[in-house]
Order: sequence, then C-alpha cells, then structure tokens
Amino acid sequence: MGKLVLIAGPNSSGKSRYAEALVSRSCAGRYYIATMMEQNAENHDRIEKHRAQRAHLAFETLELPHRVGDAPVTPESVVLLEDVSNLLANVVFERGGCGRDVLADIQQLRQRCGVLLAVTISGLCAGEYEGETAAYIRDMAWLNARLSDEADGVVKMRDGAAVWEKGAACEIF
Repeated sequence: MGKLVLIAGPNSSGKSRYAEALVSRSCAGRYYIATMMEQNAENHDRIEKHRAQRAHLAFETLELPHRVGDAPVTPESVVLLEDVSNLLANVVFERGGCGRDVLADIQQLRQRCGVLLAVTISGLCAGEYEGETAAYIRDMAWLNARLSDEADGVVKMRDGAAVWEKGAACEIF
C-alpha cells in the first residue's frame, strides 16, 4: 500500500502548488489525476491555471472525473489527485454516489501507487447552505475526516503556509 498525504485548505490557499513542490522531491514516475469537469468559464480558467503551473513537472496527466481507483498508474509512482472535492461532487451529482464510494475509490488508488497526494478543500460550513449542497458539504467533511485518519501525512494550509499536522515530508519522500 502506498503512502497517503492529505493536503487541505480553502480555495486559492496554495494547496496545489505545495503538493506539486512535494512531488518535485521524487524521481519516481509522476501522475496528475485531474478530476474537474469543464462546465463553465470559471472551470476552464482554473484548469488552464493548473496546467500552466505544473507544465515543468513531467507529470503524465490523467483526466478522470470519477473511478480514480482504475487509473493506469505504476506501483512505485507518485500520484497527485487534484482534487477530492471535485471527485466527490462528480460522484454525488453526476452518478448519485456518496463519500463512501469516493473513499473506496481513493483507497483502491492508494493500493496501486507508491505515494498518493490528495488535495482537498476544507473549512466549508454546511450550515450556510440548504438541501443537496448542505448534504454534499457534510459528506465532504466526513470524507476529509476519514482520509485524515488513514493518512500518513496531513498538511493544512494556513495563510499560504503549509503546516504538517501529522507526519512529515521527510517521512514520505
């Protein structure tokens, strides 16, 4: 089983850049699993921003909006999963699934690679929303908690800085 690092924080907190910097420490094969489905101009801009910022990192990019556990990765590879919140939204809103489905899928992916860095949004409050959005946010919190429990390393982004709350980079790479 590969090592799991969960990198969490609000939107635009530097999660992706930090995850990419961690990946750059490894000489193993690099996979970037992109989960965002381009549905509007904002999605398009975010996708292009991430493509540009990782262009120099020699990733093999896999566009997988769901079923990441089936990704064609190698056992010794480093995989950056970008991101858990998009993956959950795709499974919930496109396929009628739930956080347990996504957890099982991520666990399957972890079994198949050397290191899995999972980027996720944290800090959302379900109380500010109603209906399916509130249910999604509660599921996201549940999923983040399960991944944090299982992770070898947990990083929280605070004011643009990465704070290791569990494990350490030197233990992963």
